[in-house]
Amino acid sequence: MRWENLTAESGDHSRADATLFGADAVTTRTFDTPEFRGITFHEIRARSIINRVPAVSRMSFQWTVNPYRGCSHACVYCFARKTHSYLDLDTGLGFDSQIVVKVNAPELLRRQLGSHRWQGDHIAMGTNVDCYQRAEGRYRLMPGIISALRDHANPFSILTKGTLILRDLDLLTQAAEVTDVGISVSVGFTDPELWRTVEPGTPAPERRLEVVRTLGEHGIGCGVLMAPVLPFLSDQPAQLRATVRAIAASGATSVTPLVLHLRPGAREWFMAWLTREHPHLVRRYERLYADGSYAPKWYQRRITRQVHELAQEYGIGPAGDGMPRRIREPAPERPDVSEPVQLSLL
Repeated sequence: MRWENLTAESGDHSRADATLFGADAVTTRTFDTPEFRGITFHEIRARSIINRVPAVSRMSFQWTVNPYRGCSHACVYCFARKTHSYLDLDTGLGFDSQIVVKVNAPELLRRQLGSHRWQGDHIAMGTNVDCYQRAEGRYRLMPGIISALRDHANPFSILTKGTLILRDLDLLTQAAEVTDVGISVSVGFTDPELWRTVEPGTPAPERRLEVVRTLGEHGIGCGVLMAPVLPFLSDQPAQLRATVRAIAASGATSVTPLVLHLRPGAREWFMAWLTREHPHLVRRYERLYADGSYAPKWYQRRITRQVHELAQEYGIGPAGDGMPRRIREPAPERPDVSEPVQLSLL
């Protein structure tokens, strides 16, 4: 396993020559409990935790924090699979079961946020692998991370498929009182059979939508990233309608569709799955993705238009640039009784 000279995640780094940790900083553990059976954890002490997104990226944010590498959600389409090859780890089963844990992430983040060089820019989390995957239940890195961001009033956003985020509801509420906080939940489809085979390690779609509902009930507006829309598997009009209807019923503030993209590393694993589960679709996928990692623009525009029309029908709209940041502003401690207190959405 290639630990030495490991640089930050592809598409997510600040200095190309900066090592994240050395071989002497790695502790490997396994836990003989049902939820962690078959999973190996590589605990490391990272040297940097705030990562710059390269200018060539399509992302709308510049900085990320990723406390984990690898993800037990085991989504067959996950674009982050390629990052495991930088460690000489398998991008298939290895990505699902060999999890790198940056055990010092909270303390390191607090130190970096306090540096005079840090300008307080927005930090996105969950953009590489899910920070609320199964490992978070044991390592509990996110409470310390959110607390550091709260204490420095640093704006941030979280994208997740994990219901464990509700454990940190109080911290998120506290952070929202002092800075901009954006939460998005990823739900690409609601078909239970498709979910079981494509996203086997994730909570069911209805459980994720319950997270959206619960956050909203506590004053934290939550958008839904409808991703990925899978060509020929979840893109039929009736399927799109069922998904958008469920998203609207959860009280989501926005819905943003994203068609499946198949980057190297993810493409091979996804196509192997497709060959096993839906061999009749292999040629159609090869044609649709013949020009690269992304579906043709005409197809992406069609899906986007359909979802936005359905969203308008059900009373929700598309998200604006970047992660949704629709957090209720705190009311003054002693409002003037002569004027009503107006709560606004950011």
